[in-house]
Amino acid sequence: MLENMAGVGESMETPGSQTSLHRANLERVVRAVRMAGSLTQAEIARSTGLSAATVSNIVRELKEGGTVEVTPTSAGGRRARSVSLSGDAGIVIGVDFGHTHLRVAIGNLAHQVLAEESEPLDVDASSAHGFGRAEQLVNRLVETTGIAPGKVIGVGLGVPGPIDVESGTLGSTSILPGWTGINPGQELAGRLGVPVYVDNDANLGALGELVWGAGRGVKDLAYIKVASGVGAGLVIDGHIYRGPGGTAGEIGHITLDESGPVCRCGNRGCLETFAAARYVLPLLRPSHGADLTMDRVVQLAREGDPGCRRVIGDVGRHIGSGVANLCNLLNPSRVVLGGSLAEAGELVLGPIRDSVSRYAIPSAARQLSVLPGALGGRAEVLGALALVLSEMGDSTLLESTLPTASPAFT
Repeated sequence: MLENMAGVGESMETPGSQTSLHRANLERVVRAVRMAGSLTQAEIARSTGLSAATVSNIVRELKEGGTVEVTPTSAGGRRARSVSLSGDAGIVIGVDFGHTHLRVAIGNLAHQVLAEESEPLDVDASSAHGFGRAEQLVNRLVETTGIAPGKVIGVGLGVPGPIDVESGTLGSTSILPGWTGINPGQELAGRLGVPVYVDNDANLGALGELVWGAGRGVKDLAYIKVASGVGAGLVIDGHIYRGPGGTAGEIGHITLDESGPVCRCGNRGCLETFAAARYVLPLLRPSHGADLTMDRVVQLAREGDPGCRRVIGDVGRHIGSGVANLCNLLNPSRVVLGGSLAEAGELVLGPIRDSVSRYAIPSAARQLSVLPGALGGRAEVLGALALVLSEMGDSTLLESTLPTASPAFT
């Protein structure tokens, strides 16, 4: 009976299973390099769990097929080889709609940004107008960079509002009333003719900082964006956490004061009513002018204006209360502050840390670092590029370069 069982086990080792295993290992290596931008072969082995010999053979095969490029480097004082996806393997595009701007970036799979441009846009007015402008800007950048349109393999799209994960439509009409009932991904995909991946701006800011900015090297972080609203992008174990309805990270609607101002969500005293620009700026406009912006408040605070410094400090303390709640629930190792408010530096970061120390569980507060974003206003559009890199399938990329993958090495 045991002999028969052994025979069955041996019969399962078919060429087909070896081919499948080899293909899976190819995809594991490509995925690791795609998400990191570049890795040494030793780093690939550690991140994939494959042996050094297997990685060496797979990298050689991918290089011969034109999928990756290998360049000499050093690691720990020793010679090494850095592996990145080929610049010719494909092009990705990021599109970021802010309330007052449109920004587009073009990059390749080696994490190189090839072109980037932004222009003013009132995104609240009309979705059709916004998508028309986005289509024009994308086409212009593709043309000026000399990229063959067929090289574009995907577009990442950021919008300033939560996306319903089931319908793909914007989940809050109070944020973008001119976009009611619109499926942003379908709309832009129909115009550009390529797959479009959509997420809200806070999640994309988190991805951008995770891949290119202040979140590099960590797997658990929260990206806090303070603009016309307050939102958070949550990264857990290296992946964006969206929740079953796509609304995870709505830190702006944590209640700070049940008797506070009425929020646009209908509740009272939400964090957003104490920190978002639409609520903060009216406090200073009587003394600083009706055209005061948050950028100007930050600038004046840095120059020593006492009123602006007080308001920035108060905002920091309120944000810190929300961050403390995140620490107690999720215990992230890093919080990255994005948006124009991050330019205030320690004027806002210090009060955030003070509130975290006061309200968070001590063990969670000790493990947390609070940093300003490294990418500024580019975080969301670079996050849109990262969204494509994280969502695209590896099999499509391999089939374009290795259509008949050999099972010789596993």
